[in-house]
Amino acid sequence: MGLVSAQSVNAASIYAGEAKAAAVCSQCHGIRTPSADAPFPPLAGRDADYLKTALKQYRDKTRKSDIMNAIAGSLSDDDINNVAMYYGRLKP
Repeated sequence: MGLVSAQSVNAASIYAGEAKAAAVCSQCHGIRTPSADAPFPPLAGRDADYLKTALKQYRDKTRKSDIMNAIAGSLSDDDINNVAMYYGRLKP
């Protein structure tokens, strides 16, 4: 029973991450690849722990970027975990 529950939470988190990425991240970073002329790095396939750390640093303003500090400032810990898990599972 615990395994089914953990899988359900994991699936829900991935769907939440997909929704948040579509709403907040994809305009600059895309889903699998950024838009053609965008100078922003693609996030698909990146290490989820790296993404979590980077987003928390942007949110806490210990990593500087006016754009990312503002965007990440609106993300909760759950949002960050979900987005990182979602992008980390994608194949570029």
